[in-house]
Amino acid sequence: MQTPTAAQIRTAIEVLKKFGKHINQNAANLVIELPGTRFGDHCAARVEALNIEQVTRIQTVAAQLEQWRDELQQQRRQCVSHHV
Repeated sequence: MQTPTAAQIRTAIEVLKKFGKHINQNAANLVIELPGTRFGDHCAARVEALNIEQVTRIQTVAAQLEQWRDELQQQRRQCVSHHV
């Protein structure tokens, strides 16, 4: 398997961030549409909890990708300096 380029990793990070925003927006829209009843409040709380969980996972993966990108860039810099 070929190591992705920094640009490919950067693109993946941006996609994840946009996906997180999309999830937040969908959750907010769903909560707004729920009835103002006890059941609606229960569903809204569940939606919010699941939303936080999903977005946290996405942020964790994005942070891992950022760290990997930084490590790859550092390795490439070291490789270039050794060849010069």
